[in-house]
Amino acid sequence: MLPAMRTTYPHLEPFATHSLQVTDQHTLYVEECGDATGPPIVFLHGGPGGGIDPKHRGFFHPDWHAVLFDQRGCGKSTPTAELNDNTTWDLVADIELIRERLGIAKWTVFGGSWGSTLALAYASKHPERVESLILRGIFLCRPSELKFFYQEGTNWLFPDYYDRYVSVIPEAERGDLQTAFYKRLTSDDETVRLDTARAWSQFEAATSRLLIDEKSVLLFDDPPRALALARIECHYFVHNCWFPTDNYLIEQVPVMRHLPCTIVQGRYDAVCPMKSAWDLHKAWPESQLIVVPDAGHAVFEPGILHHLIEATDRTLERLKG
Repeated sequence: MLPAMRTTYPHLEPFATHSLQVTDQHTLYVEECGDATGPPIVFLHGGPGGGIDPKHRGFFHPDWHAVLFDQRGCGKSTPTAELNDNTTWDLVADIELIRERLGIAKWTVFGGSWGSTLALAYASKHPERVESLILRGIFLCRPSELKFFYQEGTNWLFPDYYDRYVSVIPEAERGDLQTAFYKRLTSDDETVRLDTARAWSQFEAATSRLLIDEKSVLLFDDPPRALALARIECHYFVHNCWFPTDNYLIEQVPVMRHLPCTIVQGRYDAVCPMKSAWDLHKAWPESQLIVVPDAGHAVFEPGILHHLIEATDRTLERLKG
């Protein structure tokens, strides 16, 4: 008999929430769940600009001290979709500030998609503060990855949804879609911003699963949700996430190679194709790479969810052992 597929734990209510002002403009929403005396773990959501959801608490056994927060400009953090003072290194500083404010010495870092990028960036700067890494859907913010998804690559797999995505951009500007989208996402015209944000975010939602879920696409009819994701993502990507080289995170592996690292990757992930996870694993052979054979990118696809819960449980047992 095959073992049962793991699903999320019952969603715990936070035992504490915090409003943490990190600049004159930005205030972060932070929540703590589980056991305040348990091993600490921080959850880094995707996007950038995606925000946390109560369902994300279910990745963690109640014995964890789980910390979740909305990154700058999204979710319950304010102001929504704000691009000023919003860079990768600002977020890395925020993670470290949260750790200090909560009195945590070291923690496990859990992140998927953009959260994997941010987890690696944080671990490269603060390896002494990281107990272990649990990563999903690896995104290294390399120009080749961005070109594949936003310019040409994904269109061969999802031509129908791609045509909807580019429909908001005049044909004359489609040779550089990121620049064309950024111009409109930062426009003074609210209608232009919103129409462009919906096109961008709904394309990502449509391509995120092995089997398309139209309900997840329609979630981005909601203006704040669409604007936060599209504006912040495009802002980060046109700036190459403020990484100084194209292969920056791979180059940083020696700094964090001593850390336990589990990578869960969908074989048919079109948003963050498996090559990035493979390249990371080759540079970091001590890492554990788990390839889910029947999954795309989305975190709640059954195989990905199963292996993430298994990974968090194994890590908890090791830390408590």
